[in-house]
Amino acid sequence: YLNMKLKYFRLNSANQETSSDEDLLCSSLQQVVKKFLALVQHFKLPLFLTDTAVLALLSQDALRQRDRLVREPHCSFLCTGRAVTSFALQANQWKYDPGFLLAAEQKGFEVMELRGVDPRLASLDTLSGEDIPLHFLFRLHSHVIQVVFLYERSGNYLWHGALRLKGDADRSFAAFKVLDYGRYAGAYDRPQLILTVLDGLDVRVPRNISRFLAQQKHARFLECRYRDARNFLQLYPDDSSAAAVDFRRKAKALLHLTAQTLARLDVPFWLSSGTCLGWFRQCSIISYSRDVDIGIFITDYRPDIIAAFTDAGLTLKHKFGKVEDSLELSFLIEDVKLDVFFFYDNGDIMWNGGTQAKSGRKFKYIFPRFSLCWAELLELKVRVPCETLDYVTANYGTSWNIPLRVWDWKSSPSNVQENGVWPVAEWAELIQVY
Repeated sequence: YLNMKLKYFRLNSANQETSSDEDLLCSSLQQVVKKFLALVQHFKLPLFLTDTAVLALLSQDALRQRDRLVREPHCSFLCTGRAVTSFALQANQWKYDPGFLLAAEQKGFEVMELRGVDPRLASLDTLSGEDIPLHFLFRLHSHVIQVVFLYERSGNYLWHGALRLKGDADRSFAAFKVLDYGRYAGAYDRPQLILTVLDGLDVRVPRNISRFLAQQKHARFLECRYRDARNFLQLYPDDSSAAAVDFRRKAKALLHLTAQTLARLDVPFWLSSGTCLGWFRQCSIISYSRDVDIGIFITDYRPDIIAAFTDAGLTLKHKFGKVEDSLELSFLIEDVKLDVFFFYDNGDIMWNGGTQAKSGRKFKYIFPRFSLCWAELLELKVRVPCETLDYVTANYGTSWNIPLRVWDWKSSPSNVQENGVWPVAEWAELIQVY
């Protein structure tokens, strides 16, 4: 009995000691964040919380009860067990003030400022922009606070740059691999913010936390390859005829209308075929393509897609295949065609189908597996395959960088395969031309 009692006493003492250590750690963290937010308030930084671990703890119920949490003495939200807390700064709402960093150092923070080239100033005419701040890192008592700069882009979205360490940077300054932001550049819709109280501290957070967290998981952004595009256009100058300029105008309007229409249905899409090639190769639309091509995963198909496009002013030109196999839609507006290719997941590969109306022949276009990233085309935030080179090479072969004005969709693509013939009895349902 005495041995059991002694064992219990030791165990309980150890638990109390561990709990005490955790309390001290949390208290230290809370003080670090409190000191940092006091600086933020003094310099009027438009900051909001973007830490994924903290936001995941914040249910809408917790926000509704924030008044009850106003003076909560313990660290309920900010103490996530991680050595980093992340915030974002809306750069267009704050004039850069080096005094902020100096004041942080005077308060005991070690500071690392990471800068990079402003991509908003890059274009086919100008390849370099000025350096802008991308990330601030503040370290105190082994805890790091990351501040991510969010910049306005012409497509009406927010962008942050990748975090890249220069050669002489202190790589031990933070656990860079566990940072929520910086592995890649990222793109976000502009979040609506609300002021709440976390662990007794006033903090702005996204009003729709679940939407912000969902965006954060798929925020990777690919910049247009302006240098390669300029080299391409020096070899193959863009068509500046009135007809080409008119097509680019119409294609831009169609792409924006497509994005608005599918956004209302919550159906994600990406640039495919020639439209994807145009973005990747020349940062623009291929003027002689005469259409806009997009891809949609068949798992995102909705029966009301056709009605949504016709309500938006487009005319359905054809519907081939069925949801289970080789579905393809084509619409027309202002003499510009929108081709909607539905993609099917088949393990190691992904594919979309094609149908020849007069013969019922089926075709299959094979792509290596790909994920989706954000990009910008014609002042619009759009998705593209992250593995763009593999995607384009699969479709157009290794000579994708050489323009081809003559293109047969049944034989020219490098990834096309014969895929049988639709039964004649099903043609009326599966081959509809309007």
